[in-house]
This record gives sequence, structure tokens and C-alpha cells, in this order.
Amino acid sequence: MPQWRKIAVYTLILAFLSGIMFAGGCTLVKDLTPKEKQTERSGVADASLPGVGPDTIANIVAQAGPAVVKINTVVRVGGDYQGNPFFDDPFFRQFFGVSPSPQYQSGLGSGFIISKDGYILTNEHVIEGAENITVTVKGDKKTYRAKLIGADSSLDLAVLKIDGKDFPTLPLGDSNRIRVGNWVIAIGSPFGLEDTVTIGVISAKGRPLEIDNRTFENLLQTDASINPGNSGGPLLNLNGEVVGINTAINAQAQGIGFAIPTSTVKEVLDELIQQGKVKRPWLGVQIQAVTPDLAHFLGYDSSEGAVVGGVVPGGPAQRAGIKEGDIITAIDGQKISTPDDLIKTVQKKKIGAELEVQLFRKGKTIKVTVQTTERPAETR
Repeated sequence: MPQWRKIAVYTLILAFLSGIMFAGGCTLVKDLTPKEKQTERSGVADASLPGVGPDTIANIVAQAGPAVVKINTVVRVGGDYQGNPFFDDPFFRQFFGVSPSPQYQSGLGSGFIISKDGYILTNEHVIEGAENITVTVKGDKKTYRAKLIGADSSLDLAVLKIDGKDFPTLPLGDSNRIRVGNWVIAIGSPFGLEDTVTIGVISAKGRPLEIDNRTFENLLQTDASINPGNSGGPLLNLNGEVVGINTAINAQAQGIGFAIPTSTVKEVLDELIQQGKVKRPWLGVQIQAVTPDLAHFLGYDSSEGAVVGGVVPGGPAQRAGIKEGDIITAIDGQKISTPDDLIKTVQKKKIGAELEVQLFRKGKTIKVTVQTTERPAETR
């Protein structure tokens, strides 16, 4: 066989073998490629992978939406002259401009069902002062009359109950595991527009905020649009779990909303359902920060601690001998640097617990024992 023919045959054989090896290698590489990459390249979602695919959010909304409810309230805002005999006379009512009958105002908010027998979570400010609360469940023509089971103003949480069974529900997730930058979904009835869905990310965690005389310490911040009427609705992660309860917006900014984390909700939920309120330990003192002027006046050479600005008569602190002008520097050996430290430390104690309180008084350090009691309702 001529030399050139041998070269041609060998070249064809090598090309054939190379083609087989290349094809096999591609198959091997494809087999070793993670499913996420294959899905990403093909554009087809793998149903076994949470949070993957173009329909992920739509699927979560379809599953979670039926458990999100619209809450309507009726609040009396005027016309209350009962109990005053002068206003029984029409002349006095006209003279003082008092309406002869009560005036009512409607309110709107959102909530979500957490149990098949009809327990609902929402914000306390949604139902505050309401004389009548009704709930609309998606896909149900019936309007439900809701009963207030428990509420806490300082946490802005409330639990309602509607009669029925086999309601759709939403699970409470772990807000401690959500990370800044994770996607979240808000569902509610802003401005009465039911089943409104907005999406965004967690912008920050642990935000302190003061809203309408309520002081929050640990809010989730999100850029998912939250508007009036969203209050009380769920903030969901991509597993369809509630990680927060939408509660507030910043009126001066865009893309800044806040939600109560489920870590806070879980701590008090059973108490709200079983007792109707959250019981908190109480010392019966009014406190303020140690300013340079106060420190100089009291002969105190530090800026740490909490100054007792007032003592509630008959309260635990007064019974223990704590006086106005004392500076609380430690509780049970734990250093108190600011008034916030004192509040957080006491809140972690049990009602009836005996606390060793360290004080600075007139140049001396003394210790007293204070037994906490339940904080009275008027101070909540």
C-alpha cells in the first residue's frame, strides 16, 4: 500500500476514535455537572430544588395566598356623652357641639391564619379600639365575625379567632435564619386591594424603631412594598414560611418597610392565646440615663448605669427601699450600663423573682433585694 494511503487510513481511524472520546467526555461532564447548573442552562426548573425556577414565587403565592385574610374594623370615634347628666339635655348637647349619637370609623388591615380551627395573627394597631371585627377569607363568600383572643400593644401583636374548621394555614418559620439579601414576599390588602403581592429582599435585621409611642428593638427591614392595609400580613421566605409580620412603613422614604420577626412572635404566642396578654415583670421605677450634670450632682464618677428618676408608690422598688436619685449599676451581678440594659435585663426575669440590685447612693455602693411583680395594665 502506498505511503500516502497508509497516512490517510491512520488519520481517519484517529479522527473516529477522537470523536468517540469527545462525545463520551461531554456526557461525563454533563453527568458531573450539578443539577442547579443544568437547570440554569436549560431554563427548566427542577421541582425538587426549593427557590429555583421562573414560577417559584408564583407557586408560593398560590399556596400561601388562601391563608391571608382581610380584616375590617369599626371604631367609635365620637358622640360619647353617656354618664354625664348635662348631656341628657338637647340644649347642652347643641351648646357644646356634642353629637347625639356615636360616630364610627372603619379600619382595614391584613392577617393570616395559623391554625385550621381559625386562629389568626395580625397587628394590635389593626384592631385597636375596635367594637366590631370582621374577617374575609379568600374564596369564601362568608364574612366571619372575629373574636379578639389576646393582644399586646408594646409588641404590636394580636390574635383573633373565627369559627370554622379546615381553614388554610401558614407555618411560622425561623426569622433567625433569614439573612440580609434573602428574597421575601409580602401579601396583604393595601388600600383594600386584596391579594396584593410584592417582593423584595431583607435589607437589615435587628432594627430599633419607635412608631406611634411603640418602641421596637428587633425589626426586620425590607424593601418589599408595604402600604396602609398591609399591616398584619405575612412576610414569607422562599419556602413559603412566615418570617415576619408586616407592621410599618417609613413615610419619608421609599423601599423601607418593617416587620416583626417570628422569633418575637413565638416567644409570646402561647401566652396571648391562653392568657389574652403578655405578662411582664416590673420593678416600679422610672429611669433615665446618667448625664454629666446628673453624675456631678449625685457625686458619681461614671457615665454608666440607670438613674432612678421616680419610684412608683407601693411598687416593688419602693418596698425594697430604692429611692429617687439612686443609680442602678448591676442586677444579679450583670452590669447595667444604660437604661435599655436595665429594661432588657428585667424583661428576661420571671414574675415573682427576687433580684439582687446593686445601687450607688451618696458615694456608697449598696445592695437590695427586689421581688418583681406583674406590670400593671395601665403602665403597659
